[in-house]
Amino acid sequence: MHEIEKTAEILKLLGDKNRLTIMKLLQEREMCVCEFVEILQTSQPNISQHMRKLKSGGLVKETKRGQWVYYSLTIEDQPFISAILNELPSQKERLREANCDEDECC
Repeated sequence: MHEIEKTAEILKLLGDKNRLTIMKLLQEREMCVCEFVEILQTSQPNISQHMRKLKSGGLVKETKRGQWVYYSLTIEDQPFISAILNELPSQKERLREANCDEDECC
C-alpha cells in the first residue's frame, strides 16, 4: 500500500470520535477495555470493535495479563499521529474516572 493510501486509512480510523478519544487516552498510559467502557459510557462489545479496528490498523497492541487485556499505542514509526494527538485536549481528568488495578480489573 502506498504511503498516501496508508495515511488515508489511518485518518479514517481516527475520524471516529470514540477511536480518537481512545488514542488520546492511550497516549497517557496503557489501559484495559473496562476502563474505556467506563470513561466512554458505552458497551464492552462496542469498545472491543473499536479496539479491533485500531489493532488491525497497526495503531495499538494488546497485552494479556491473566484474564485481562491491556492496550497501548504502537505509533512510534508514524510521527504524524503523535502530532495529531498532541493537538487534542488533555484527557487526564477523564482518566481519573477509571483506574483499573491489575489485581481487580473490571
